[in-house]
Amino acid sequence: MQLIDTHVHINFDIFQKDLEETAQRWQEVGVVHLVHSCVQPEEYEGIKAIADRLPQLSFAVGLHPLSANQWTTTTAEKISTLAKSDPRVVAIGETGLDFYKAQNKEQQIEAFLAQLEIAQRMDVPVIIHCRDAAKALKEVVQDFWRTIGPVKGVMHCWGGTPEETEWFLDLGFYISFSGVVTFKNAISVQDSAKKVPSNRLLIETDCPFLAPVPKRGKRNEPAYVLYVAQYLAELRQVKLEELARQTTENACQLFRLPVMLSHSST
Repeated sequence: MQLIDTHVHINFDIFQKDLEETAQRWQEVGVVHLVHSCVQPEEYEGIKAIADRLPQLSFAVGLHPLSANQWTTTTAEKISTLAKSDPRVVAIGETGLDFYKAQNKEQQIEAFLAQLEIAQRMDVPVIIHCRDAAKALKEVVQDFWRTIGPVKGVMHCWGGTPEETEWFLDLGFYISFSGVVTFKNAISVQDSAKKVPSNRLLIETDCPFLAPVPKRGKRNEPAYVLYVAQYLAELRQVKLEELARQTTENACQLFRLPVMLSHSST
């Protein structure tokens, strides 16, 4: 069984002392690849250095919406240049909108639109963060489609309602679920997870945040994506092996990952 964790932050200091052991644990449960997200371009060199150590790592470059106040006239060029500098860069992001922790809506939208344009020009997906901003984000993307053209991507760590889920499925996005879906009170997220078509479903940890049940409250790590997969398989009433196969194929397709897929039944 192969699994891909499509959203990690293993460059954070909390992994500094035991990254090799962490990697051994994810390999033991069948995680064959990871996509490392980026919250600001200054992280790029550190993420790249980790990828040099761990060949199972692809990564993104971008500016998180909560850092949108750092956006300048040169940020887009910097992201674009970095993204083109290494073939292991498979996405732009994470970008998007977050109106839960910040209210600088115009700055966030400006940074988001610019990163959509970079992703479209490079023909790579965007990794989208969306919190308390689904309606605005939908409208931004719809306007982008009308005025510039289509863009592909993933709604990461998805926490939206079933109606909001439909909005982004209609826009062609993949939907990725984290440990949040395993939380007892996450009824709306679980309802959303039931309706995502199997060919648009992704799994992630968003580590070190949001460890799934039964590890809730601990430092999250890529090995725990297995618990997300197990929960989703039960929720969607499919075999774990089938969910693992489908989400792995989906990740490879969206991010064009260099993964040799196993199609055995074991």
